[in-house]
Amino acid sequence: MDIRQIRYFATIAEEGQITKAAKKLHMAQPPLSQQLKSLEEELGVLLLERKGRKLELTEAGKVLYKKAKHLLEQMEETIVEVKEVGDGLKGVLSIGSVKTCFSYIPERFLHFREKYPRVKFRLKEGDSSLLANYVKQREVELAIVRLPLEMEEFSYLPLPTDPFVAVMPENPRTPTVMQMKELSGMPLMLLHRVSGVGLYELVINECKRHDFEPNIICECPDAAMLLSLVRTGLGTALLPKSTLLSFPTNGLQIVEIEDCTIQSESAIIWLKDRYLSKKAERFLNTFRAAEMTINS
Repeated sequence: MDIRQIRYFATIAEEGQITKAAKKLHMAQPPLSQQLKSLEEELGVLLLERKGRKLELTEAGKVLYKKAKHLLEQMEETIVEVKEVGDGLKGVLSIGSVKTCFSYIPERFLHFREKYPRVKFRLKEGDSSLLANYVKQREVELAIVRLPLEMEEFSYLPLPTDPFVAVMPENPRTPTVMQMKELSGMPLMLLHRVSGVGLYELVINECKRHDFEPNIICECPDAAMLLSLVRTGLGTALLPKSTLLSFPTNGLQIVEIEDCTIQSESAIIWLKDRYLSKKAERFLNTFRAAEMTINS
């Protein structure tokens, strides 16, 4: 059994058909079938069995596939690491970000490209749960997320905490500061993750702490959509203050909430025990440098 056979087997398992796997591997079907047969004969077990038109993993196949994926990922990371020794920064840096944290990205991309012009960016957007999965699946190296988030599988760098503000339609009579109790009865619109616990739950609990049940008229995972709804006069959005740095605020009134105790926390995450490319390390350093400046 060699690394080539392992790659062939993993591709067949993922595609579910010899024909599709052969096409993906840019090879003919008969030699791929022969490689699978040779691997099964060497191991003395059946790895894949036909179920209708698809090939499905046997119990032995599931064990091998799990090990094979880990081995192939290690191989890919080893190749990247070796190539980067003594080499200038180049290639693609894949980063994920929730929309409400996008304000961290533009200036960093600009300065990074000025310093490392051979680096290109691949940017993915989603809620924190989706981005965490992207990191696990190695679709991105780094992701900027809003907390809370299950962090057992990640290393992370915390980012500055962020107070919540009320966003209302622009009105010169609206005060610039208010109390939580004044939100009681107002039609409220909140960010809500597609999955997992997020900012929505923090706001609900804060309202209850001030002895009122919030009048939630809209939940949405997209801050831009919430802000558009605010402009129509539909209601008031409660958002982390830094969210407004990523979107135009014309037609909106930003109101500080004086006695709101919750703070939105965010972090940049990456997979534990995974080799980070030099590109990712240098990009992380832009956040570390900013943290040192704030604390000095």
